[in-house]
Amino acid sequence: MKFTAAALLLVAPLALAGAVPKPERKITYDGYKAYRIATHGDAKSVKGKLASFAVVPFNLNTNEHFDVAIPGDEVAAFEALGFEAEVLHNDLGADIMTEGTFAPYQEVSAQAVPSLSWFDSYHAYADHVKFFNDLQGAFPNVSEIIDIGASSQGRQLFGIHIWGSGGKGSKPAIYFHGTVHAREWITAKVVEYLAYNFLTQYSSDATVKAIRDTYDIYILPFVNPDGFVYTQTNDRLWRKNRQSRSGASCVGTDINRNWPYKWELTGGASTDPCDETYKGKAAGDTPENKALVAFTQSLTNGKGIKLYIDWHSYGQYILFPYGTDYIQDVAKAEFAWTIELRPKGSGSGGFVLPAAQILPSAIEQWEGMKYLLAVI
Repeated sequence: MKFTAAALLLVAPLALAGAVPKPERKITYDGYKAYRIATHGDAKSVKGKLASFAVVPFNLNTNEHFDVAIPGDEVAAFEALGFEAEVLHNDLGADIMTEGTFAPYQEVSAQAVPSLSWFDSYHAYADHVKFFNDLQGAFPNVSEIIDIGASSQGRQLFGIHIWGSGGKGSKPAIYFHGTVHAREWITAKVVEYLAYNFLTQYSSDATVKAIRDTYDIYILPFVNPDGFVYTQTNDRLWRKNRQSRSGASCVGTDINRNWPYKWELTGGASTDPCDETYKGKAAGDTPENKALVAFTQSLTNGKGIKLYIDWHSYGQYILFPYGTDYIQDVAKAEFAWTIELRPKGSGSGGFVLPAAQILPSAIEQWEGMKYLLAVI
C-alpha cells in the first residue's frame, strides 16, 4: 500500500539557540472517505488492488476486512473497483472537525466532584489532567495521583490509585491502561468513567464497596501522552509515541510492541521505523515502556496483579494472551486482557467516534467491570 504523509511526518529538527522551529503542517483529511472492504479470505488480492491509492489504513488485522480512508480525488477510481464495501465516514475531515469541538472544562471548587457533563464531549489534554486532579481532590483520603515516570517529550505519565477499607496498597491490584495508541480517544474517557464511579459510588453501591475493599485500583489514562497531544494538534490518526531516533527519518514507536518479553520474535511487529507497528531498536527502549515496566513490577512485588486490562479501540473484542504477554508471563497477572471498544462496524466512526457515544461506551464498560470484579 502507498501511505500518505499522515503516516510519515518527520519531527522538526532541534532548533539552534534562539531559532524558532518551523511548525509541522496539520493533516485535515478533508474530503477523505473511509470504507470497510470485505476481503472474503483474499486479503492479498485486495491489498494489491489498493497499491496505487494513497490509502490511510485504520486496522492492522486485515484477515476479514480492510478499513481504509481514501483521498477525495481518488474516491471515484476506488469505487470503480467494485469492492464489497461499507462507508465508515463520508467526509473524514468533517467528522474530525465535529469531534474536535471540545466543551470547556467546568472548573470545580476544592473537594467538589467534577460534573458528569465531562463525558458529553472530548477534551484537550490539559483538561484531562485537571479532571483527574479535581476528581482525586474530592476523595483525598482514599485516592492519590501517581507519577510513574515521563514520556519521551517529558510529559508526566500519571494515573490514579484508589483503595478501600484495607488502606493504601493492602490488596491485589486491578490495573488499567488507556491511550496506548494515540488516536484511540475513547479509551481515556472510558477509564476516566471507571475511576469516577469507583470513587463516587463507594458509599451508595454495595458491589462497588466490595470491589474497593477487595482490591487496590490503579488507572493510567494516558500511556502515550505525547502521541495523544499530537493527535489534537497535528494528525488525528497518529498512533505511535513521538520518540525520534538517530538515523531514522520517521518518528515514533508502538509502545505496545516494545515490551521486553519475546520482543525478538518475528511477526506481529515491525523493525521499520516508518511502520505503524515499529517495535523499537531494542526491547523496552522507549521511555514510556521503561516506566511501565518499573511500575508494573512494583505491583507484582507488592500484593500482585489480579486483573490487567489494556483498553483500545476499535472493534468490540475481548482479547486474551498472547498479545499482553509481559503482563501475564513476567508480571504474573492472574488475568490479562485487551478490550477493544466501540464501534464494531460501518457507519459508526472508527477511531473518530462521535461524542454522543462516549457515555454509552463508558456505561457499558462500567456495568461489565462491576460484574467481572464481583466474580473473579
